[in-house]
Amino acid sequence: MAVKNFNLPDPGEGLTEAEITTWKVKVGDTVAVNDIVIEVETAKSLVELPIPFAGKVVELLAAEGDTVDVGAPIIAVEVVGSEPERSLRSDEGASKGAEAEEASGPNLVGYGAKAGSTRRRARKGGAAPAPAAAPPSPAPAPAPAAPAPTEPLSPERTRALAKPPVRKLAKDLGVDLQSVTPTGEGGIVTRADVETAASGGGTSLTPAPAAQGTSGAAAAAPFVPGQDTRIPIKGVRKATAEAMVASAFTAPHVTEFITVDVTATMEMVDRLKADRAFKDVKVTPLLLVAKAFCLALRRNHEANASWDGAAQEIVLHGDVNLGIAAATPRGLLVPNIKGADRLSLHDLAQELGALVATAREGRTQPADLAGGTATITNVGVFGVDTGTPILNPGEAAILAFGAVRRMPWVVTAADGNESIEPRWVTQLALSFDHRLIDGELGSKLLADVGALLHDPGTAFLWA
Repeated sequence: MAVKNFNLPDPGEGLTEAEITTWKVKVGDTVAVNDIVIEVETAKSLVELPIPFAGKVVELLAAEGDTVDVGAPIIAVEVVGSEPERSLRSDEGASKGAEAEEASGPNLVGYGAKAGSTRRRARKGGAAPAPAAAPPSPAPAPAPAAPAPTEPLSPERTRALAKPPVRKLAKDLGVDLQSVTPTGEGGIVTRADVETAASGGGTSLTPAPAAQGTSGAAAAAPFVPGQDTRIPIKGVRKATAEAMVASAFTAPHVTEFITVDVTATMEMVDRLKADRAFKDVKVTPLLLVAKAFCLALRRNHEANASWDGAAQEIVLHGDVNLGIAAATPRGLLVPNIKGADRLSLHDLAQELGALVATAREGRTQPADLAGGTATITNVGVFGVDTGTPILNPGEAAILAFGAVRRMPWVVTAADGNESIEPRWVTQLALSFDHRLIDGELGSKLLADVGALLHDPGTAFLWA
């Protein structure tokens, strides 16, 4: 028998760390090769990770809520027929176990364990963790009802002792485990302890660090009237902020606007909804906007481009990888549909529905977030008419689709007579990188999208 560590692999796109969201196994469980053992949150998505070997789980080396570096050991499994990789870590022999881990080498190609790679997020008040060089002195005994720890805490156990489900409960309830008086055997914080603390049962409460992967930063850090709330900048929100700052100050943005009578498009939406060929997909105005944008980008192919500063080249892309900005509890995600311009309307509807559903569940894979060439942001779903969107980094154009409203509109009949009629009207805004798209090209692109939405039959003239 031997104990092997499973190290946290790179979930994709060169990410350096991930947060433990949910353990799918517990100590004592038997796992097979490629069983899903853990769900982690990266700066881009929630990812389920399979284990590359079989055996019996003997220890979870990181708790739910921990942030772990790529290459760090996260689970120990007893494997039959392998050379011993390390002796099982215990509270008494923690330092020896850590040395064995470092000496064992990487379990996955390219990943090695890093000292101190598993870390807790900083708690409010700036309290720093105890130095790893020396174990802390035994804590004074708590209230008489709570037994004191039976032995000093090791350097790797400076955080409060609690099982992963209890840690998740504390995170969900906004309870800082360090402030909870433990009543479990050996000084372990129990579920009842957390629930008592959450109800104000004699302990000081500090909101737990925000977890954007569950229900958003605001929900994870409850708002208290009259009191400031601090939310860690991490995960998707951190990645989005960095990308938007880089884009705004790298690409010279220009935004143009057009107001369009889209009555014909709305009528087409109704016809498609009634068509049996489309009964298995969701048909919305966004679907037709996406198709119109793809056709306009193919007609104005110079706009489907990116700027390669390192090579001093402009890259004209052969496919339209259409990104759809999706507001999720974890923040803004922009997954893209590869080769969207080559899809039929029905196939585009299928891909669009799957893309949005996956994004809202937080399970978009890193590969689906990379390689986009142009993006649509649907601000109309919030009742907003228009905006000046910032480019998704690396792309040349982003189209904002505003709310579709019934408005009075001047209609010109075939004989030239004009009348005012109620029509479906929307506004489109196109932001573009002026290094790649000049005013003429940007105007043609936006005008073509508008023309297709005003009269979908225009597409036949471009075939």
